[in-house]
Amino acid sequence: MEPPSLRDYGPAAPHGPNMDGGHVATQDIRHDMSENEATVFHSLLHPDDIYDHDGTYWADLPLGRRFKFVSNVDAQEAKKEVRSIWSMTKEDPLSPVGFYLKNMVLPGAGLLLEGYVLFSIGNVRPLLEDTFPDCWKNHTTCNETWTQAIDYLEICGIIVGQILVGILGDWMGRRWGLIQDAVIMFVGLLMLTAAWGVTQNGWVICYVWSLFFYGVGVGGEYPMTATSGMENGVGSGKVSTKEDRLHRGRKVTSAFLMQGWGQFLNQVILILLLLIFHHGTGNPPYSKVAAQWTYRVSFAIPAVGTLWLVYYRYFKMRSASKQLMVAKKKSKVTGYDTESLKLTVTYFGPRVLATAGAWFCNDVFFYGNKLFQNQFIKVITPENESVMVGWLYNLINVGVSLVGYYMASFFIDHKFYGRKWMMIVGFMCDFILFVVPAFSYNFFTEKAHIHAFQAMYFLSSFFNQFGPNSVTFIVAAEVFPTPIRATAHGFSAAVGKMGALLAAVLYNYITTQQKFYIVPWFGLAGALLTWLFLPDTTGLDLKEQERRWAYIRAGQEHDYHGIAIHPKHLSVWERIRGIGKNYDAKLDYEAKIQEMREDWVQAQERKYAEMGEKDAFEDDTEDYHDDVNKFFHRTTSGSRHLPNESDSNGSNEKDGGVLQ
Repeated sequence: MEPPSLRDYGPAAPHGPNMDGGHVATQDIRHDMSENEATVFHSLLHPDDIYDHDGTYWADLPLGRRFKFVSNVDAQEAKKEVRSIWSMTKEDPLSPVGFYLKNMVLPGAGLLLEGYVLFSIGNVRPLLEDTFPDCWKNHTTCNETWTQAIDYLEICGIIVGQILVGILGDWMGRRWGLIQDAVIMFVGLLMLTAAWGVTQNGWVICYVWSLFFYGVGVGGEYPMTATSGMENGVGSGKVSTKEDRLHRGRKVTSAFLMQGWGQFLNQVILILLLLIFHHGTGNPPYSKVAAQWTYRVSFAIPAVGTLWLVYYRYFKMRSASKQLMVAKKKSKVTGYDTESLKLTVTYFGPRVLATAGAWFCNDVFFYGNKLFQNQFIKVITPENESVMVGWLYNLINVGVSLVGYYMASFFIDHKFYGRKWMMIVGFMCDFILFVVPAFSYNFFTEKAHIHAFQAMYFLSSFFNQFGPNSVTFIVAAEVFPTPIRATAHGFSAAVGKMGALLAAVLYNYITTQQKFYIVPWFGLAGALLTWLFLPDTTGLDLKEQERRWAYIRAGQEHDYHGIAIHPKHLSVWERIRGIGKNYDAKLDYEAKIQEMREDWVQAQERKYAEMGEKDAFEDDTEDYHDDVNKFFHRTTSGSRHLPNESDSNGSNEKDGGVLQ
């Protein structure tokens, strides 16, 4: 197969506010450029949110200047956003709410429904145990193995969905994956609502397999939501935008945090339904009728929302696969891009270890906490007999988690904290908050010290969200190229769910104190994996990563000198291997101009050869600046054969020739 041209991945697109020639970087003026031309190229190729006025990349600045530069950019962006919100509010007080719903809630609607149902297990189980003790507690009418299977067969379904839909999403497109996820979840919710059997054990078996089926749809949500939200929000190849560099993490995390709202809504709805069907009281004993209505209606409610999601994704997300199709077209691939998969394993294998391994460690924490939260809450409330009290404590825990989710969305794009440090700090805080009560368990579970135990438990939920649980979701898609992004994310998420499966099985056989002995070390291991193998992509736009991938795909890895291999954006392992040694800002500047020249030449050829309508999947091309047209027309070999619409008699013209 013929390797794709580097220019297929596009030149640097106009993406900085300095298009008016407000400053001139003298070091960028070349012998074949006029001052105006040099200023325009500087503005195009050195956007002022990541380069200073001299054209120095922010990560190359001395520490003091770096801090000042980053602070100024963030302050200006914050003021801009506040002014925008105020302007929207004056025009229509509800418009900011509509903006949030459209750009944050809708992209994460699938994860909201997933969080609602997935974590209902830990919420519903105490009610079923109190109402049907012979089945769920004493196991005289039901097989204990099947009641335990509820915890891990759902996770098995999620693993199947993550791997299968991750591959299919890269093969057949993001839109197809999103639609089939919603359909599977809708059917699964109908099965959960109507689950029944001739015997109570038959009912449990039906319930278990319904959760497995639903889990397949849930699993597919992970790679599909991450990749489609990332690609459709900011573009994945040619277009480089300020929005991508400054807010990509917040955009994706804001969709992911809907998982937390799903948990919150599930708990609120269960509380309200139990009050309704149990005659306005949440105290035991609970009637079988009240329990049945409570848990079945709690599944029927999200079924309505999931049906709407099927409609929305089918009719309103027709371009969800656009960026993937563009990447495939440039690589001359029609089906699954096996070549990209092989190259990814070769060049980014340690990154897979980081994303998958860290996710595994995190899910031992996260799912262990959620699936068995009723056991932890029993420790906190030892004298409690009411399901309602446990639910209210869980509501507090979910509320604390939501604060962590939102904190993550605000700090994940900050260049001095960002993805990598957020994950390391979160892992280490969870390690400390679990290891302390592990070796002083009796002390902290005494009545006099129970509040300290509560604080540590709730803080562990906060740092799990304001840390690895949010970060793993975005980096598992972000650090890999577009053609196999869903596959890599799905695989990483599936390995992560192995950690959840380990917790689901292991927690059935060990005591609460033993859980505190075992779990903390996964936090320490996750921090080490992150530090050693995970690159920091905070502030690095997807376009630059796609540029680097173009060189790798063309077999010219050593000819790439851009910021995607800046030491700031490489893992410790990659730096040790010397991958960043080819970073050279000046050579990269020349390479970008050459790529832009190739794109300009082909654009002129297409324009004047009248090749017809552009392919529906091709990127939109923006008009070139007049000075760019002048420079390329004057200095490109063979340009005399191309029509010239602009006046090429600009000042300081020189015969430059093609860049070598």
